[in-house]
Amino acid sequence: MINYMDRQTLANVAVRISEEFKLSQEQYGNLELVFGWAFAAGSLLFGFIADAVSVRWLYPAVLLFWSATGFATGFVHTYEGLLVCRTMLGLFESGHWPCGLKTTQRLLKPTDRAMGNSVLQSGTSIGAVLTPLIMKLMLSNEPGSWRLAFQVIGAFSLLWVIAWLLLVRESDLPRDLQHTGQVGRGLRTAPPVVPAPLNRSTEETLSPSVSFWQIMFSRRFLVLIVMVALINTTWQLLRAWLPKILQQGRGYTESDALYFNSLYYVATDLGCLGAGALTLWLSRRGWPVHRSRSAVFLGGALLTALTTAVAFVPKGWLLLALLLVVGMGALAVFPCYYALTQELSTEHQGKVTGLTGVFAWLFSSPAQKYFGRLIDQTGSFDLGLIIIGWLPLLAFLVLRLFWDSPAPQPEIKPVVAPIPIRK
Repeated sequence: MINYMDRQTLANVAVRISEEFKLSQEQYGNLELVFGWAFAAGSLLFGFIADAVSVRWLYPAVLLFWSATGFATGFVHTYEGLLVCRTMLGLFESGHWPCGLKTTQRLLKPTDRAMGNSVLQSGTSIGAVLTPLIMKLMLSNEPGSWRLAFQVIGAFSLLWVIAWLLLVRESDLPRDLQHTGQVGRGLRTAPPVVPAPLNRSTEETLSPSVSFWQIMFSRRFLVLIVMVALINTTWQLLRAWLPKILQQGRGYTESDALYFNSLYYVATDLGCLGAGALTLWLSRRGWPVHRSRSAVFLGGALLTALTTAVAFVPKGWLLLALLLVVGMGALAVFPCYYALTQELSTEHQGKVTGLTGVFAWLFSSPAQKYFGRLIDQTGSFDLGLIIIGWLPLLAFLVLRLFWDSPAPQPEIKPVVAPIPIRK
């Protein structure tokens, strides 16, 4: 939740800051670009750290640093200062996902992870829901009134750190899953303790003994890189530009845009939780785990492609309804993607999350700059909206064509010995 509260403060006052600092659309895109590049570098850094040190201590540490950076943003008075603060915010916020996914991997069995990841992802949406409402209360017509909101939201993180340290124990996050009972629920070790035939719905997870280099050059890992680069670009562009699209693209007031932005993230939260719940429901009805994830991913991608319709709809209730549906789909694909990353390794989950995060942000960050340049050149947000809405469908196509689903194991039939006939 706090992750997105600190991140979304800029987007919610993007028009104000652009006017106060006299920024072009491309310069605003540069603020998101440096955030993303720092996030990419930090994803790799904290991915390795998360596999080496206790997540119980790493998680609150990175949160304190990124919140302090958000707090400091309220004091800057130059464009260069904004660039520095967004860079540092991206660096430390990147520690969230290696820590968060390491936590859900340790706590949940494979069939439950899509739902667990939905809850984790939905927490970010809760922060995005609250941020516009908090900022609405603090903003006034006075120049610079946006600064207090950055400071208040940045200071809020102390409450989470205290709660985490009080409620989470080291024993809750075992570093060796062989002692948690989860191995027999879908995680394979080498050699297995008790040989048993695999069910078709059982996930194929690489052995903890497989080296990270083997994972990195596997086909599945390459598929994940392409997928996350595409879905993250769509999500991040919508996140960063939605307030501007509403105010500058369709003529809504700042107040209306803030209220809708809050509602938009309620919709994304519902999409995220719904994706996890639907995946779990399909799995429990006998669908193979991979098939259920793929079907839900496809559904989310189809909803996101409705940005094409958004580009042709004027200001009004239909525009807002379509944007809500697009938001639901744009976030619904992420729990399925995160669950796929958790199939690769138990030992190297932090590094897998970190390195895929690097590629996600290396691709999406320059897109922020060029999205802004396209707006400057065309005077419209619509062409960019159409393009980004189709990226999740392209990600599904990559998943469908190149993910090497495990072949079903041959059925083992009991051999019945013939009963001798006595003569």
